[in-house]
Amino acid sequence: MSKIELLNQKLAESKLGGGEKRIEAQHKKGKLTARERIYFLMDKGSFEEVGALVTHHNTNFGLEKTKFLGDGVVTGYGTINGRLTYVFSQDFTVLGGSLAQAHAEKICKIMDLAIKNGAPVIGLNDSGGARIQEGVVSLGGYADIFYKNTLSSGVIPQISGIMGPCAGGAVYSPALTDFILMVEHTSYMFVTGPNVVKTVTNEDVSSEELGGASTHSTKSGVTHFSCANEIEAIENIKRLLSYIPQNCEEKPPVLPYEINIDETRTVLDNIIPDNPNQPYDIKEVINGIIDKDSFFEVHKDYAENIVVGFSRLAGRSVGIVANQPSMLAGVLDVEASKKAGRFVRFCDAFNIPLLVLEDVPGFLPGTDQEWNAIITNGAKLLYAFSEATVPRITVITRKAYGGAYDVMNSKHIGADMNYAWPSAEIAVMGAKGAAEIIFKKEIKTADNPEEKWKEKEAEYSEMFANPYNAASRGYIDEVIKPNETRKKLIRAFKMLEKKTVSIPKKKHGNIPL
Repeated sequence: MSKIELLNQKLAESKLGGGEKRIEAQHKKGKLTARERIYFLMDKGSFEEVGALVTHHNTNFGLEKTKFLGDGVVTGYGTINGRLTYVFSQDFTVLGGSLAQAHAEKICKIMDLAIKNGAPVIGLNDSGGARIQEGVVSLGGYADIFYKNTLSSGVIPQISGIMGPCAGGAVYSPALTDFILMVEHTSYMFVTGPNVVKTVTNEDVSSEELGGASTHSTKSGVTHFSCANEIEAIENIKRLLSYIPQNCEEKPPVLPYEINIDETRTVLDNIIPDNPNQPYDIKEVINGIIDKDSFFEVHKDYAENIVVGFSRLAGRSVGIVANQPSMLAGVLDVEASKKAGRFVRFCDAFNIPLLVLEDVPGFLPGTDQEWNAIITNGAKLLYAFSEATVPRITVITRKAYGGAYDVMNSKHIGADMNYAWPSAEIAVMGAKGAAEIIFKKEIKTADNPEEKWKEKEAEYSEMFANPYNAASRGYIDEVIKPNETRKKLIRAFKMLEKKTVSIPKKKHGNIPL
């Protein structure tokens, strides 16, 4: 056999992973192989593999007889829509995709290259966990990856696709990345599996209930996207990348856009109901402002009282944070604060301007909220907005009450431009509650307390439940007609595109975790 033939044989062996039978078993589960996932993810013919011939060197428990070229993970680089991207894809057909020293070293090598060259890294996870035969060495491999994740955080985008099992220590690498995508019915994440849960707490729970895509996209908020199948997950990864830059030193990609002479959107004039207590869908406002069909929602099914996601405005990428009046009246609660705070910090880390659409009656009251630290969690969102140095614009569509007014990117915490629609109500609280407190004595001693209450409510409403008091103090830069919103935002973001901010020298702030 010639040297070239030997090389070709080894490369072919590496490409086969755990062999035809295991590949067939993978397909029967409705799953793609590690290499198939990369094929659909990267631009055709662009993938360059690194470490195809790596093997483990462990001899414990007969492992020397079970060696596979590549050691259960495919690593390399290529392009996605023409942009350099690094990827590692775990191969469940090889020793269950279990992680050990050589496997971890391959992943760390790719992450190092990604940091050095300022490009995103995508991890496609499908692993049974640590390779038990290697003992603490496999645990060390996980920790090496966690450390690289932390070094990369805020420097390059990190995206995790959960394509199969991801359990125990394996879950913490995805948790340290920017976005997690899961596949319904074939992927799961948990620190301890159903068997351990049964032993410790006596709860009977399936893997899907405990840590499936539905659970983590609706209850825990661990995953940002729940996808019907692997192809959808891969397409979502590609779309996500289209809104974000290569690294923290670059700006997001800009799509060609010819600004129309008339950017008015009359559809926005009829969205806010006359009744201030009647709900409406803030996504109608979003779609009336942004470039057509450009909204890509993040965390869609979690904390639905706030909406976050990426979109484009005149071809430019913007991050949107919007209260959702059709869900819990758009209040801020524990989950909404965490969801929005994390999204704001990502946008700020990667130079994506922020647009805030505000209609918030306040923070959700109750023992459940207080006992679950609404104070600390609400402060996370406050901190995230306050430290953000990207261009920040707020539009108040209706209610802006109490402390929530301050938190939702108010002028006082550094917003660059603050607009309000004529329907805006900027006050310490709603007129009904305020009247009851301010005019309590008058109402109580009146001949008709109910009628007096309504009279005083109207008086307070006329004085404070409008945008003009705030505008007179400069807290609102301009009260605008709804149909002018898109035009105003395009011009304002254009004006702010070279914004720079000097912040006090420090190692880092202490965010209320």
